[in-house]
Amino acid sequence: MTTPNTKLKTQNFVNWFRAAAPYIHAFGGRTFVIAFGGEVVSEGEFYALAHDVNLLNALDVRIVLVHGARPQIEAELKERGATIQYVDGLRVTDADALACVKEAAGSVRVEIEALLSMGLPNSPMAGADIRVASGNFVTAKPLGVRSGVDLQHTGAVRKIDAVAIQRRLDQNEIVLLSPIGYSPTGEVFNLTVEDVATHAAIALKAEKLIFMMDAPGVTDAKGRLLKELTAHNAAKLMKAARGLSPDVAFFLPCAVQACEGGVARAHLISRHVDGAILQELFTRDGIGTMVTPEPVESMRQATIDDVGGVLSLLEPLEEQGVLVRRSRELLEMEIERFFILEHDGITIGCAALYPFPEEKAGELACLAVHPDCRDGGRGAALLDYVEASARKKKLKRLFVLTTQTAHWFVERGFVEESVEALPQQKKTLYNYQRKSKVFVKRI
Repeated sequence: MTTPNTKLKTQNFVNWFRAAAPYIHAFGGRTFVIAFGGEVVSEGEFYALAHDVNLLNALDVRIVLVHGARPQIEAELKERGATIQYVDGLRVTDADALACVKEAAGSVRVEIEALLSMGLPNSPMAGADIRVASGNFVTAKPLGVRSGVDLQHTGAVRKIDAVAIQRRLDQNEIVLLSPIGYSPTGEVFNLTVEDVATHAAIALKAEKLIFMMDAPGVTDAKGRLLKELTAHNAAKLMKAARGLSPDVAFFLPCAVQACEGGVARAHLISRHVDGAILQELFTRDGIGTMVTPEPVESMRQATIDDVGGVLSLLEPLEEQGVLVRRSRELLEMEIERFFILEHDGITIGCAALYPFPEEKAGELACLAVHPDCRDGGRGAALLDYVEASARKKKLKRLFVLTTQTAHWFVERGFVEESVEALPQQKKTLYNYQRKSKVFVKRI
C-alpha cells in the first residue's frame, strides 16, 4: 500500500530529477577538474566520492582528478624518522622526503585506481567500466630558496601537457594527476594539489574546478556561507584577510586565479558531506561556494531558444489562474517582447513589455519568478529592467492587469485606475469576465 509519506518522497525525487535535467544537459562533454587532499583517501571518503565520479562519467562529463598526499607523506616521514620541515607552508623536500613523496603518492594513486575499478552488482558502481590514465603530464620547476631556506625538491607547475590529457579524455578515460612533476633534466619535484589542479583547469579550459576541503565554503564575518562570489569580490575578501579558514586561505586564491585564467566556475565544497559534489552541481543553490568571473545572474532579451524556459515559468501560474494562458505558438511569435533573468545559464524569471507607442504607454505582462527564487528581490529587479526598457522606448507610463497580485504592484508605485485608462487597442481586448484590476505607474 502506498502511504502519503511514500508519495511525498517519490514526488520529491521526481521534482529533483526534473530540476537537475538542465544541468545534465549543460555538463555533457565538459571538463571538470576535481581536487582533494590525501585525507579523502586516508579517512575512507573516496569510496563514496568514487560513486559520484562514476555518475558524472556516465553523464559524459570529462573528469580530471587531482589528489594530494600530505598525510600519507607525513606518515612515511615519521615511520622513517626523517626530519619534517616547512617554510611558508611549503614542505622542504630533501632526498629523504622525496623518497617518501614518491612512496606516498604511488600508494594513494593505486588506492584511487582500485576504488574506481569497482563494479559490484547492486551498488552505485554496477556496470561501471572506468579506465584511469595517469602519467608524466606535469612539467615542474624548482621553487628554489624561500626565506633563506632551499626547498630543494619542492617545486611548482611549469607546464601541463593539455594535448596529451585531452587525448585520454577523448577516449572516455578519467585522468588522475598526482602532486608530482618532472623536469626536462629528469628530476622529480613535490608539488601542491592546488597548484596542479589550478594549472590543469586553466590549460584544459575546464568548465569547472572543484576543491574539496574541510570547510563548508567561504563564510562572511558572521559565519554565513557565501554561496556565490565573483572573482573580483573574492579578491577583495582575500585582501581583507579576516576570518578565512586555513583551507579557504589556500584554495580561494586558486579559485580566483582559475577564473581569471578562463575557467568558467570554481567551487569550494566540504569533503565531509556525502554527495557534496552532486548537491553542488545539480541543485540551484548548491552546498558550497561558487566563484565566477562575472555575476551568475543576468538579464537579457529573450530569443526563440528561451521559449521552453519561459513556458516552464508561466504554465504553473496559468494553471492557478494568476496569468492568462498563452499557447506555445503565440509565445514563439511574441518572444521578442520578453526579457529573461538567468542564474548560471538557467532561466529563473521572465517579464514582457508590450508597447503602445501612439499613447506612450507599455503593458507589463507575464512577470514570473521560479518559486525557489522569490525571496531575493528578483521580481523587483525584473520590474526595474522592464521600466528601463520602457523609458528607452520613450514611453511615459507602464500599466499591468492583475487579479491576484495587486498589493505587490501598489508597493512598487503603481496606482489603481479604471479600464478607461488603458490604451484604446488594449481596452477593446479587455476581458470583463476575468475582471482584472488595472494598475498604472508613471515612468
